[in-house]
Amino acid sequence: MEKEAKAYLSNARISARKVKIVIDTIRGKKVEEALAMLKFTNKAAAPLVEKLLKSAIANATNNHEMDGSKLMVSEVFANQGPTMKRIMPRAKGSAYKIRKRTSHITIIVKEI
Repeated sequence: MEKEAKAYLSNARISARKVKIVIDTIRGKKVEEALAMLKFTNKAAAPLVEKLLKSAIANATNNHEMDGSKLMVSEVFANQGPTMKRIMPRAKGSAYKIRKRTSHITIIVKEI
């Protein structure tokens, strides 16, 4: 059975739709290549995913005795989290709803 290490980020204050654009680029890549891609990706979700990937690598090396140079991103996904609902005042006493979306991001790394 292959060893795997996981890292989760719950309730990240960014929508899952925006995160999925970034995580699709690193799925199935080696961790060194994935970190390099995230470092130069100009998206708001890139620093969050980069930090989470570093956490997954640390979990693999420290908790599961895996070799950090042989790791690859096997699974990565973002699910929708709870939505915070806010109200913005508008003209003539009406109000618009503002939905501040959150997401749960998961990264799983395996040893090649």
